[in-house]
Amino acid sequence: MQPLFSRSRLALSTGLLALVGTAQAQVSPHTITTAVPILTLSPDARASSLGEAGVATSPDANGAFFNAGKLGFVPYKYAVSASYSPWLRNITDDMSLSYLSGYAKIGKRSALGASLMYFDLGQIDYRTGTNLPAGSFNPKEYALSVSYGQQLTDNFGLGISARYIRSNLVGAYSGNDAQPGNAAAVDIGAYYSKDATIGTGLYNLAFGASIANIGNKITYSDPTNPSFLPTSLKLGTALTREIDQYNKITLVFDATKLLVPSPYYEDGVPSSDPRIKQINVDRNKQNIVGALFSSFSDAPGGFKEELREINLSTGLEYNYNDLLYARGGYFYEAADKGGRQYVSLGLGIRYQVFGIDGTYLVPTGDNNQANPLAQTIRVSLHFNLNKLSEAFDENGAGGTSGDAPSN
Repeated sequence: MQPLFSRSRLALSTGLLALVGTAQAQVSPHTITTAVPILTLSPDARASSLGEAGVATSPDANGAFFNAGKLGFVPYKYAVSASYSPWLRNITDDMSLSYLSGYAKIGKRSALGASLMYFDLGQIDYRTGTNLPAGSFNPKEYALSVSYGQQLTDNFGLGISARYIRSNLVGAYSGNDAQPGNAAAVDIGAYYSKDATIGTGLYNLAFGASIANIGNKITYSDPTNPSFLPTSLKLGTALTREIDQYNKITLVFDATKLLVPSPYYEDGVPSSDPRIKQINVDRNKQNIVGALFSSFSDAPGGFKEELREINLSTGLEYNYNDLLYARGGYFYEAADKGGRQYVSLGLGIRYQVFGIDGTYLVPTGDNNQANPLAQTIRVSLHFNLNKLSEAFDENGAGGTSGDAPSN
């Protein structure tokens, strides 16, 4: 007899649905879904406290997740960061997102980075139809990445990341033909940073762009119906104002769009209609490159709906003497595209080689109960070794005008 699931299965299903913004009573046919949606979520506390913005923020040990182009501008020779985020803490205590990331400078203008993202979805206990134990399983997803960034000029850099992804959501049991999903993907990123004096004020203006998770589709059970990875385009900017020698403030803004097919729908026609289903099957059969380009024009609602598919992130970071940090941010996703909308608040401290960041998420909007990170404190630890002026010669890479302020 095919095993049934215990209460833990409910927590797993709720967690997955909440992540992609579909934990409402009725799922909108406009919502775009992909495999491994965890790859779209910032894993560290600093970026999450800035409303998920990170493509143009000053480089740190987690920077390559958003934009490998920042690696050429990192302010230390070595840095490591470890982050932990409880998941659905109001429902269960055995789900979490962990992230370990770091880099090593290999010259004045280049660096290598590596990271491991691990998503633990807790334990599923299987039971038979007669309520007897039938084994257990721990679903999980992880992504292992290596990155390289090169500072091409004092102000401009490029970077690339390669990533292996494994998604194992359902264990083996009688009647189950699902298999773990595997994929390989790459990111490409560009970063520009420029110091400027406007009147009596000192500023740093940064721009960033990246395309993340360009890779093969993932197959779990039906090889004729694989799922796209969350390939996405991110564009962002960061403006830092140096108020005086002790105080700085940074305003950041990111825009993100998934580069995968939009689901086809017609108002008043059920998604189970054979014609609607066939159109969506055909869209899902597109190759990766074709889907990437068509994603800018395939929304059934035309250009207005394409704009609603862009998620917006903004945040403000206050820095006192490169020691104390206060942050706030806001993330917006259109209601019919998932409805994730929330305010994020965070604090940070840096002292010598050690740093810590924390963030707290406050959901807003109509879908404010669906976010799996609501009412939890997320934490990142940082270890920064050897400022570049100490690691290289007296003119080291830290002395170029394109270097971002250390953090």
